[in-house]
Amino acid sequence: MSTEPRINDRIRVPEVRLVGPSGEQVGIVPLAKALELAQEYDLDLVEVAATARPPVCKLMDYGKFKYESAMKAREARKNQAHTVIKEMKLRPKIDPHDYDTKKGHVVRFLKQGDKVKITIMFRGREQSRPELGFRLLQRLADDVQDLGFVESSPKQDGRNMIMVLGPHKKKTEAMAEARALADARKAERQGRTPGSDAAEESEEFDEALDAVEAVEAPDDAEPAEAQDAAAETEAPEAAAPVEQPAEASQGA
Repeated sequence: MSTEPRINDRIRVPEVRLVGPSGEQVGIVPLAKALELAQEYDLDLVEVAATARPPVCKLMDYGKFKYESAMKAREARKNQAHTVIKEMKLRPKIDPHDYDTKKGHVVRFLKQGDKVKITIMFRGREQSRPELGFRLLQRLADDVQDLGFVESSPKQDGRNMIMVLGPHKKKTEAMAEARALADARKAERQGRTPGSDAAEESEEFDEALDAVEAVEAPDDAEPAEAQDAAAETEAPEAAAPVEQPAEASQGA
């Protein structure tokens, strides 16, 4: 069902409450008179309040009105900030190179203003050594403390241990920085100051937004070495927090 208002000859009422091109109240007039005024001003008669009695109609350039509405909606979408929870899965005895790679993904997510759910997966006898997962999570939190903070402390969830990291930087701030960086790079390439070409700036910002949101693609769009790096997920359910083992406490 169309949600567009009725215009001109599609309006089927005997009389309307007419609003002029500048917003002035003309009053209740017959439909024929309203259409005559629309032709006189070379404008459209647009029904803006169909449920009123009589319906309210306004004289306007309907094509221009639709274009401006579309531009406003586009700008609003650009400024939207979608909070996303990324997930990173690790094993308790992860290889140092793999750890650095996955830490790099966590750093990238936090820089983009996204939360990160860190999951330590235990298998077999590893389940009897939860302190290994706890230490790994603590190490990762310390390594990225300049970019994020521990929003949800390590918790045991079945065979997994989960921790959630929150970014220091808000999503809107990350988007603004991406736009500023795009402007600076474009100005450097073309040898001019940022802001001299609004249309090209808008195009560059669209490209920057694509880069910011690229990590929101499903797992099958990620390269093989980055599997499990960017899966969207719901926040973890509450579970009992894990006490730091006596072995770790004594070592500290």
